[in-house]
Amino acid sequence: MSTPVHDDPLSRERAHLAASRSALRAMREDVETLDISDVTANWVNAAVLERQIEDRIKALADLSETPLFFGRLDYLHAPGAERAEGAEGERFYVGRRHVHDADGDPMVIDWRAPVSQPFYRASKNDPLDVSLRRRFGYTGGDLTAYEDEHLSDPAEAAATSKLLQQEIERPRVGPMRDIVATIQPEQDEIVRAGLTGSVCVQGGPGTGKTAVGLHRVAYLLYAHRERLARTGTLVIGPNRSFLHYIEQVLPALGELTVRQATVEDLVGHVEVRGADEAATAVVKGDARMAEVLRRALYAHVSPPAEGIVVVRGSRRWRVAAYELEEIVRELLARDIRYAAAREALPQRIAHLVLVQMERAGEAPDDRVQNAVARNAAVKALVKSVWPPVDPAKLVLRLLSDADFLAEHAAGVLSEDEQKAVLWVKPARSVKSAKWSPADAVLIDEATDLVERTHSLGHVVLDEAQDLSPMQYRAVGRRCTTGSATVLGDLAQGTTPWATRSWAEALGHLGKSEAVVEELTAGFRVPTDVIAYASRLLPHIAPGLTPVASIRENPGFFDVRTTPAGRAGVLAACDELLSHEGSVGLIAADARVPELAAALDAAGVGYVGPGEETTHDTRLTLVPASLAKGLEYDYVVLDEPRAVVDGEPDERTGLRRLYVALTRAVSGLIVTHATELPAQLG
Repeated sequence: MSTPVHDDPLSRERAHLAASRSALRAMREDVETLDISDVTANWVNAAVLERQIEDRIKALADLSETPLFFGRLDYLHAPGAERAEGAEGERFYVGRRHVHDADGDPMVIDWRAPVSQPFYRASKNDPLDVSLRRRFGYTGGDLTAYEDEHLSDPAEAAATSKLLQQEIERPRVGPMRDIVATIQPEQDEIVRAGLTGSVCVQGGPGTGKTAVGLHRVAYLLYAHRERLARTGTLVIGPNRSFLHYIEQVLPALGELTVRQATVEDLVGHVEVRGADEAATAVVKGDARMAEVLRRALYAHVSPPAEGIVVVRGSRRWRVAAYELEEIVRELLARDIRYAAAREALPQRIAHLVLVQMERAGEAPDDRVQNAVARNAAVKALVKSVWPPVDPAKLVLRLLSDADFLAEHAAGVLSEDEQKAVLWVKPARSVKSAKWSPADAVLIDEATDLVERTHSLGHVVLDEAQDLSPMQYRAVGRRCTTGSATVLGDLAQGTTPWATRSWAEALGHLGKSEAVVEELTAGFRVPTDVIAYASRLLPHIAPGLTPVASIRENPGFFDVRTTPAGRAGVLAACDELLSHEGSVGLIAADARVPELAAALDAAGVGYVGPGEETTHDTRLTLVPASLAKGLEYDYVVLDEPRAVVDGEPDERTGLRRLYVALTRAVSGLIVTHATELPAQLG
């Protein structure tokens, strides 16, 4: 005899899911049928409102493969003032967005709402007034299982959630997913940190630091939407492949307005067509270059050689040289940008003229002052004393003119460092110059010295350990009046200028007061894999706490000596493709063309980093230089020694290898014909 639906908990939960989806559709239809013809004063207001409605419709999309809710909270008591949102016996379904019925009663509560917080924080030791926490398991978009924790029952032993483990270890094909169903207490504390303070998250591979940063953005937009709508938010990643990998996380959470960019995008004042040697890039990326640029810029300001005479009708007004010199000194002493001071100079001169007019019995007003400021004699003096400066031309001269560089780098850069940054063949113009990425950052610094960079409300900086001091400064000026979330792992620093400590990096960023949090629990990388990769830590980041995997499934791990050639690599790929999920073939950049040819010859389909995998093409061929931040269910790592040798120095090479070893979520095969690096034991 079948169990009645009302007595079957799973059927009841499925019924609530169906009703919630129906309510979400009704919410979307309500927005789609809005008539704004009578509420807009003009076409501009109408266009703005139409865009807001379009965004709202997109945010209310029901993603069939994405669970609408993933948990349930049953509270014990009617809460006091500190928990005013619940009531005795009240039940909340926790999901990716808020859903209400036709009467406005909530059917699903947004995971970011205060009442949802105990889903992530409640424990046996501190149940937070929760009697029951229920987790749901899904197959596709269908609710297929549930699991209960009776937090108020001391007799019930605490156990690891099987559904939580399954969700963490679930195979993936395609871009990064959100982790709202699996956020851990230590991650939740970072996610819900306030907007006014900056946070730096040190996290090893698989600790979820990128996901934490993205969910923090989603939380801040929920808690401070009006403020961030005015000031803006920005996520900065290391490269376009990485940004493509993470780009669906925030839209899946209903957040569509967050801009994503690389540092190169931010400083794109000129076309980058060149590259620097590592030693040159290190000097150009040094924070001391900011002082060199400042000196070179303000060297254009010169004291007036003589006074100025302003003719107004039949009257002549004279401003003495010493008065002009005093104005210039005062403007130089103030903490304002070069262009702002240049705009202020003619007004200050005009003010002195107006004072003389008033003493002579005239009654000039603001229009007279503005007219004096535009006087030909005043404009000529300003041009000679405080000339306009083009930031790119300033950097061009510094890198081309040895005498100009020596004059302004004296006592800041050594002679060898000056030689390192000078171009061997000076460019004739800004357009013809083969600017390097480091040059573009210098131009951005000079641009900010001339005119203040717009500041955003919040900036997330991922893979931050790889930035140079000058790049940190470029990011920092985008959030001078806002806050930042800095994400990274010192052990994964793979540039010659990688930061040595978070204190140093945060100082350059202008966020020395940021709180540094460390994530050491590994959710994504299997135990055997992270243990093997951690052999490198004493050599690449001594003193850093190794990641401790909390995975119950140890995963698959094998190191194989293969004959010279490509057969062993292809066999490993074929073996891993027999499993469900994505596969990454990671190799030293120089070996990628050879492996691509082998895959083509064998008829094995593959894509490059940032390209969309499908159920038919699940293999991605990844140059080691682009592997950072990416994850695959299974990984084949080709020739570790070649990965190390592909970098300018051994320490950077070992860090690159550490990154490559830790991209696997379920299994890793290391293939090598040459000897492994000694540091792997």
